[in-house]
Amino acid sequence: MPMDTCNELLATNISWLQQALSLLGRMDEATFSSSPRGLAPHRVGGHLRHVLEFYECFLQGLTAGRVDYDSRRRDETIERSRHSAAAKICMILRRLEGLSSLPEDRRLEVRMEGTDVYLRSSVGRELQALSSHTIHHFALIAITLRLHGLEVDPNFGMSPSTLNYRAAKQREAA
Repeated sequence: MPMDTCNELLATNISWLQQALSLLGRMDEATFSSSPRGLAPHRVGGHLRHVLEFYECFLQGLTAGRVDYDSRRRDETIERSRHSAAAKICMILRRLEGLSSLPEDRRLEVRMEGTDVYLRSSVGRELQALSSHTIHHFALIAITLRLHGLEVDPNFGMSPSTLNYRAAKQREAA
């Protein structure tokens, strides 16, 4: 994979985390840490913690060449406190931004969920998986926030391919 593609994937993941950081400033602690009526156990904080811990596992595994997403810490402080979540996002952003000089797409081994089996992967593939995983949870966060009564950008949590498809349909209709 060309270095430009890895840099694009890094930039995409960085932009998702920047969106999350911005969104944190628009809600209070209760909205962040509680489930809307009828949606338990879904909480913004729980989904965001889950996403951030996947990034941490990736970053930890990058050094060793082995990523284990099951080894998440499940730090409840992050899901209960917007301040803790924001600090974790900033730490991950700094680390991701420091990866911009990856010389090539390195090979990784990634633990298959719930097993001791490691599968072959690559930095690029894992960055793409992190992006898709993040968007999936952002969609759930958007629903959770809307049920809390908070207005959310209609594009938040929307896959880039869906946004591109919609834009193309609008151009066709014009």
